[in-house]
Amino acid sequence: MDERDPDIAMDISRSLRDLLQAGRGVQATLARRLGVGVTDVQAVSHLVESTEPLGTVELGNRLGIRSASATVLADRLEAAGHLSRHSHPDDRRRVVLRPTDSARAEVRAALAPLLVSLADVVAGLDDEQAVVVRDFLRDATRAIGDFTDPTG
Repeated sequence: MDERDPDIAMDISRSLRDLLQAGRGVQATLARRLGVGVTDVQAVSHLVESTEPLGTVELGNRLGIRSASATVLADRLEAAGHLSRHSHPDDRRRVVLRPTDSARAEVRAALAPLLVSLADVVAGLDDEQAVVVRDFLRDATRAIGDFTDPTG
């Protein structure tokens, strides 16, 4: 039987909710600093993090918006210099979206203070604590991903 203090479990749960809320706040702050909308930030994030080429339909699916809205979004991001369109590497009839180098640089610069602060937090952990935190965050991310996966 688990002898864990129920207050600790509650604190962890509350801290995870706070972290998720703070993540949404990061998106809003990043959007404000870059002078774009939150959906624009989410779109660029999907394009940067995707392991496969994304067109407007795939991007729209990931954002939960219709393909026509994704096309308008892509047009807006392209006009602002945040993405470019290219032929699909395997199917030249298709077009894929890629973030521009300047968009990547702007995002990195805007996030730099946060990344330094987080690096300081990590630096304060000893090796054993770092492993526990890493494993916990991986497991929590997997659980959240399972919950948000539209196919599951």
